[in-house]
Amino acid sequence: MSILSVQSSVSYGHVGNAAAVFPLQRLGFEVWPVDTVLYSNHPGYGAFEGVQRSADEIAALIRGIAARGALGECQAVLSGYLGKRETGMAVAEAVRMVREANPDSVYCCDPVMGDTAEGLYVSDDIPALFRDHLIPMAEIVTPNAFELTELTGLSTASVTQVRAAAGALVERGVSVVVVTSLCFCKRPEDCTTIETMAITRNSAWRVVTPRLDLRAKGAGDALAALFLGHYLLGGKDARTALSKACSGLYGVIEATVEAKGRELHLVAAQDQMTSPSRSFPAELVL
Repeated sequence: MSILSVQSSVSYGHVGNAAAVFPLQRLGFEVWPVDTVLYSNHPGYGAFEGVQRSADEIAALIRGIAARGALGECQAVLSGYLGKRETGMAVAEAVRMVREANPDSVYCCDPVMGDTAEGLYVSDDIPALFRDHLIPMAEIVTPNAFELTELTGLSTASVTQVRAAAGALVERGVSVVVVTSLCFCKRPEDCTTIETMAITRNSAWRVVTPRLDLRAKGAGDALAALFLGHYLLGGKDARTALSKACSGLYGVIEATVEAKGRELHLVAAQDQMTSPSRSFPAELVL
């Protein structure tokens, strides 16, 4: 099975496509990466070199793939960091092209916009792009807690609030909302665990893992890829996909922390993504 992945990439480290492509390949997928930006490293280092691709360049790359007659083989489109609104519109057109060629294809939208620590780190028109154009097209949406609030205007301070906020996206046609980086302590620094939830129209599941001291970026990008991969391989079973994705990523994060790494140890700990050392079950939220 093949997946078109449109998001940022870095030469050094693992964020965007550099965090998503390899996990999907380890799960057995052919991946067609289209990079929205190509940087030397992620901006969290304080400086970087590189370029941002124009929407026309991204659209041309996707048209080139389509001209090979390959889109009928595409099982899913995965999008992440976009950079500019025009790039998002190019992604929307790509999703339409893939669905025309393969009506059973899945669109997984990772609405990369920011996080609790850094706030919004995209231009002001990007949240509306996700809300108005991309999320209504998506089967899967994978925001972190901060991004879910940005998308809905609703709090994510409790499990009940997360379900309500995710439900607002489900009402717009999304099949599964996967919410990452959930911490329900009054003071986040006091939390010893972290949660990830998958909410559908009829159910909600949660995976609770120990909270590790990780400074590496790209965990959300890798999780979105792993969830999408397991979702496709497992017959669109959100519960199983959530458990396998979280278990695999936890193994990678644990190896990264043990090595005191600043970048995810995706290669060194690659077996964790397919055969994790610890399995964390997805529990039904009543």
